[in-house]
Amino acid sequence: MPKSVANVKTTSKDMFNDELKKFSQIFPQFVSEGKIDFDALKAFLADKNALANDKDKYTFTWAGKKQSFQAISRPSYATLNPKNDESVDFDNTQNLFIEGDNLEVLKLLQKYYHGKIKMIYIDPPYNTGKDFIYKDNFTEGKSDYFERIGTTENGIKLETNSDAHGRYHSQWLSMMYPRLFLAKQLLKDDGVIFISIDDNEQHHLKMLMNEVFGEGNFEGHIHWRRRHNQPNDPNKLIAIVAEHIFTYSKNSEKLKKSGVGKLELTGKFSNPDNDIRGDWNSKPWKIGSNQNGSKYKITTPSGKILSEEWMGEKKTYQELLKDKRIYFSNNGKELPRKKIFKSERELEGQSATNWFKHEFFGSNQSASVENTELFYGIKNIFDNPKPTKLLKSIIRLGSVDKNDIVLDFFAGSATTGHAVMDLNKQDNGKRKFILVQIPEAVDEVSEAFKAGYKNIAEIGKERLRRAIKKHDFKAGFKVFSLAPTNYNTLKPYDGDDAKVLLEQEKLFTKKPLRDDFKPINLVYEIILKQGFSLNANIQHKDDFYLIEDAELDRKLAITLQNPINTEQIEALKLTTDDILVCLDSTLTDTQKVNFSRNFNLRVI
Repeated sequence: MPKSVANVKTTSKDMFNDELKKFSQIFPQFVSEGKIDFDALKAFLADKNALANDKDKYTFTWAGKKQSFQAISRPSYATLNPKNDESVDFDNTQNLFIEGDNLEVLKLLQKYYHGKIKMIYIDPPYNTGKDFIYKDNFTEGKSDYFERIGTTENGIKLETNSDAHGRYHSQWLSMMYPRLFLAKQLLKDDGVIFISIDDNEQHHLKMLMNEVFGEGNFEGHIHWRRRHNQPNDPNKLIAIVAEHIFTYSKNSEKLKKSGVGKLELTGKFSNPDNDIRGDWNSKPWKIGSNQNGSKYKITTPSGKILSEEWMGEKKTYQELLKDKRIYFSNNGKELPRKKIFKSERELEGQSATNWFKHEFFGSNQSASVENTELFYGIKNIFDNPKPTKLLKSIIRLGSVDKNDIVLDFFAGSATTGHAVMDLNKQDNGKRKFILVQIPEAVDEVSEAFKAGYKNIAEIGKERLRRAIKKHDFKAGFKVFSLAPTNYNTLKPYDGDDAKVLLEQEKLFTKKPLRDDFKPINLVYEIILKQGFSLNANIQHKDDFYLIEDAELDRKLAITLQNPINTEQIEALKLTTDDILVCLDSTLTDTQKVNFSRNFNLRVI
């Protein structure tokens, strides 16, 4: 094969080599022929007094941490197959719903989406002792994953992580670590990630995030009070009414420069008294024990005299009254309230750490009610969904550009996608979402199963379809599913018989593609692994697939012609930046040389 001709990519991006290149750019003197000279590096760091003492250094580790590193460095041989019949407006939408294990999917997204995601929100399993843990096996072969997950028409059965298990916390951390590492690579330099968690793992998650994203990139800890009360738990001294949302940036300094962080103001603002300072909301001028122990009377505009003991001092009250910052509702009959102007809240610029349920719902609304309405009265279609309004607030907080991409790789009931579409309709935005959800089987006694839904991914897709129809969202979404590669792969062989190995290689050369492959599935695998977008434009003409991506300055042409038609290839007018993918067996050495002079030739 001519030197300039290369095989088509059959795996996801090699994360190890990518990180090694970054390291070699900083310390080229310690990298030679793809290997690091650790002795020289240690000597250099020791000389600069920058080498940590093994006895004194602070570390965070757990059983299985080293194995989780392998999950990052092992490339994926899988692909993503399109499902047009499950999609909405497949040819025009740029939103993606990907069904499959998010560890594999995050690897497959690296080639094109590396550094392009503005905001990530995830609501991972909380590890309560009943939640499901993904069946990660970091030592398995190329194709074992698909045999292991045992996909059935009812979905994938995941494992529960019992709190009686000796590695209860370790299993959860090993599941989260590689996914968070890969997610960070997808973020823009000024990108930000939000993670919901409860009390069970919030401490460990904070330590994990400090390691992956860096302690200096911690942006805040939102305490979201999702309920006002909790049934008494005899095992707990304090009732749990709140959850946590950790926020980290990829690069804190670049995040600040991007303008991210403007508060989406909660509560309703209006101007019933036509105050020239604009819209406002209010809070009560509180009754209680005054620190000075003094009492004073307040006369309402209706003439009613209030003689309660007020927490605020009389002087402060009189100054606010003079400044027209005290308001009495119900025609001047109610207790005094202090005005808070919208303009003042906007100047604060940062979100408060305490978020309350009533700021996102009416008195009778909840996320469960929201889903019940979408699914025509089916209650509890999904356990513990997040409210759309909460996600809208997070998206507004983490993104300033209305064209940003929002990723959620624990998509659940697809609240994030719903929130993106709702926000776009509200402010004429063009944000795109990428949702990833494993087809986890639902419990056969659940309301979802009774309603005909076999797995969580089905619920998420149907929720998006119903939301689009009900709210007239001008949006759609492409559905893809994680699938085995379309290429034949060499089977593991532990023996030393050269003839067996040679026969395997010959078979692989003669039949590089699986017998059951579909051309369009192969096209998307090539698109994905050659670094083109899943939203690239595809045209099929004269045995050629022509792919153009608005963000790339090169084209991709794919053909499975046998024999190859040279005249048709010349008619494509490919440039030196463009790529042609074809079967290796259809080309002569002369054709390979001639083609590779005019464009990038990749062979299967």
